[in-house]
Amino acid sequence: MGNMKRTIVIGDVHGCFEEFQELLALVQLQPEDELVSVGDIVDRGPGSQELYEFFRDTPNAKVLMGNHERKHARGVLSYSQEIVKVQMGAAYEEFKAWCKHLPYYHETPEAIIVHAFFENGKALPDQKEEVLSGTTSGTKYLSKIYGEESHWQDHYEGKKPIIYGHHVVGDQPKIENNTYGIDTGACHAGYLTAIELPAFRIHQVKVEIDHWALEMKKWQLPVLKAKDWSGRKFVRIEEEVMKMRYQKDAAVQQHLDQIMDWVVALKNLQIEIHKFILQKTQTLLNEHGQDGFKSIANQYSYKSYLFTARANQLKVEGLAKILNTPEKTLQLAHQLEIATALTRSPQS
Repeated sequence: MGNMKRTIVIGDVHGCFEEFQELLALVQLQPEDELVSVGDIVDRGPGSQELYEFFRDTPNAKVLMGNHERKHARGVLSYSQEIVKVQMGAAYEEFKAWCKHLPYYHETPEAIIVHAFFENGKALPDQKEEVLSGTTSGTKYLSKIYGEESHWQDHYEGKKPIIYGHHVVGDQPKIENNTYGIDTGACHAGYLTAIELPAFRIHQVKVEIDHWALEMKKWQLPVLKAKDWSGRKFVRIEEEVMKMRYQKDAAVQQHLDQIMDWVVALKNLQIEIHKFILQKTQTLLNEHGQDGFKSIANQYSYKSYLFTARANQLKVEGLAKILNTPEKTLQLAHQLEIATALTRSPQS
């Protein structure tokens, strides 16, 4: 092998840890080699945590900021991120903090390495983070410059080759116009690809399983149960439940039913709250009259509701607008000392 230091650039791994280890064995990674991931090491496959720990603990190994790491860093979670949050459990916060410090590009003597896109004619440090990491706004920004139908690779005029991932290019790397696309769809039963520098030698491992299809099914219920429903608006909860109604899984359906039963019970609790406040207002008026009402009502934490009720302005619909989340509903019930068996999230 000689003593020449190599850089091994690996395409989007997406949680395929076992195949990643196979690929490292195939390239015969040496301690002095530099290992660079183009980003998106997590989400979709089963081994996100192992990949994070590997890159965190391995000298000479680095991960670029992919759009998936960026979602975690910014707390913008869709389903594949929610799975990872549940998978990692207590380690998740530490992982999230780690994501925030990932670099957006890496340069070697032979190549520029980015996660997704590159704007031609702009120096590397001046590139937009959204462009390099391939966010939706980065995509929109480039389509304004190059047109909807055009790809950034068609416009690249740089002397130095660019290696990127992000878009699945097929089973083989996409090599054109001095750019190398190496996301070959590992998590969808494609290939995991590496480019060895300085030789630009390609190494590949076939992934035998469609990991993402399996994980998507497997994690539906745990993700559903782990969601913090209490802080969400009722309309959002109902939308989300509607969205998941197409699932064929009986346990998922059952849990969705429980969520909706919980929502109905909370809305009934709002009717009880309304009744209670009207009764309390009447009691205070009977005991203290109009004149004494103000000073007595002021002593209650829920005084604004009492004053609204006294003015005959407290309607169930108005109350529902204010108590638009389970949390707010339960909080007020607690203040009013209304006994309820309802909890912050539907019982599993």
